[in-house]
Amino acid sequence: MTSAFAGHIAGLGTSSGTRIVVGIWDTSPFGPFADVMLEQPSGHRILLAPRQDIADFVASTYAFDEVRIEPVSVARGEEWSVHTRSLQARFTPGRRLWVSPVLRLVPSTIRRRSAWARACNPVARRIMPGVQTFGTAGGGRTEWYAATQVRRLTCARATWEGEELGELAPVTPPVHFGFASSPARPTVTALTSYVREA
Repeated sequence: MTSAFAGHIAGLGTSSGTRIVVGIWDTSPFGPFADVMLEQPSGHRILLAPRQDIADFVASTYAFDEVRIEPVSVARGEEWSVHTRSLQARFTPGRRLWVSPVLRLVPSTIRRRSAWARACNPVARRIMPGVQTFGTAGGGRTEWYAATQVRRLTCARATWEGEELGELAPVTPPVHFGFASSPARPTVTALTSYVREA
């Protein structure tokens, strides 16, 4: 069985060294939801998920040192905002990257296939450091990504437990939740994530 999650992933770094990855899923086996993966400068990895069933699935797919169940709300417009009890973040999507028109040339019937994602993986790693399109997802499962658009982030501000995290910065070092990181350049990507059971 293959589960599909369609929506956006935003990845950003901060000058404090904290890196943040936000998943905003318009359709999924759990219905619409958003979650946050955060890695502190120490390497401590935290998942913020709105419900226990979502937390259980995400934590079985990626690796975390801490899991918190708390509401995650997202507002999208010229500026996007993410709010939980622990994290408040705002970021502004800018222009589309050059790869976006190329991604849209791939027919959807091909784009969603795992074999296509596996074939694209070496290219993706080369042109967008930190990115991989195919890999393992825990418990013998596989995961792959089919992106349709990538936009750079032009500015961002975030607080964690009331403390300012600083200015927008690259996602470096890479985050270590799963087989891939967010792109080193802060971006928001429209995509579908597929997870296939073993």
